Parts: sequence; structure tokens; C-alpha cells
Amino acid sequence: MSEEVKSTMNERIQVAIEDEVSRSNKMVTRVVYALQAASYLLGVTFFVAVIVNYVKKSSVQGSWLESHFRWQIRTFWFSLLWSVIGFITFYIGVGYLILGVDMIWVIYRIVKGWLRLEDGKEMYV
Repeated sequence: MSEEVKSTMNERIQVAIEDEVSRSNKMVTRVVYALQAASYLLGVTFFVAVIVNYVKKSSVQGSWLESHFRWQIRTFWFSLLWSVIGFITFYIGVGYLILGVDMIWVIYRIVKGWLRLEDGKEMYV
């Protein structure tokens, strides 16, 4: 085989590997959105989702999926913050409002992120 043919084959193999890694990372991102959504039934999955984000974060670094991971991680931390504030202020009445708004905000972020993921678009954060 000539060097040119070997080079072309190596490039095709490299592209195939990169495509498979990208598909795999996109699937992980989908799973995280699903875990976040499932947290409305099983609260623990919200924590599992953010752990997956942090474990897999380096594999999406520099790709368009990195913005989705940032979006998902921020969704978790800000929701946790507002949930804590909501529970603290629950007894003075305003906590109901804070928890309700937090719940709607998380649903919005899951839906918006998942839709942009399926469209192959980055999240603007």
C-alpha cells in the first residue's frame, strides 16, 4: 500500500473514532437530562446527574457538548441554592413561591437544553 492510501485510511479511521466518541458523549448528555427530569419522581437522580456531569466533564471539553454540561451543572447548583432558600423561608410563607418558581425553572432548563441538544446546538450560558 502506498503512503497516500495509508494516510487516507488513517484519516477515515480517526474521523470514525471521533464520530463514535461524539455520539457517546451526546448519549451521556441525554442521560443526564433524563436523570434531571426523573428527579421529580426520584429526587436522588438529580444528584446522580450532577455526579455524571463532573465525572464525564473532561471527555466533552472543547466540544459543543461542553456548554450543555455547564448548563446542566448550573441548573443543579442554582436549583439546590433556591431549594435551600425555599425550605428556610417555607415557614414565613414565601418559601412556597420560591420552591414553585424553582421547580418551573428547572423544568424549563431541562426542556430547553434537551431540545437544543437534539437540534445539535450549543447552549448559550
